[in-house]
Amino acid sequence: MKKMNPVVHFEMAAKDRNRMREFYSKAFGWESKQLGAEMGDYVLVTTTESSEIGCPKENGRINGGFYQYKADWPNQYPSVVIAVDDIKESMKDVEKSGGKNLGEPMEIPGVGLYVSFLDSEGNRVSMMQAFKNNKS
Repeated sequence: MKKMNPVVHFEMAAKDRNRMREFYSKAFGWESKQLGAEMGDYVLVTTTESSEIGCPKENGRINGGFYQYKADWPNQYPSVVIAVDDIKESMKDVEKSGGKNLGEPMEIPGVGLYVSFLDSEGNRVSMMQAFKNNKS
């Protein structure tokens, strides 16, 4: 039986990061942290009580983030991020299973390798291979 890979993160696009941060804070009580240019100006959001390094304290809960919306990027819809042990092997599995990888893995500094793909139904999903020294 193939190992199950868990959903560990969600992502959505934001056209206006400040407006988005205010909305989710007011509507749902989420906390956010704006990252710098070296991290693509990504906004991390905490949706549940979390440890100092951002890991949810309760099983079955996840945190997420918002990336800057770009008019020329395809499939900017809410998606989930799946944790994998070997991103290259998982990319092969995606292709063999009827999906399509959207480019090559990119490095997220201090976090891991990340790539998006389309599943068999056309949904944009992502996967991440965390660096071994990353405790999140």
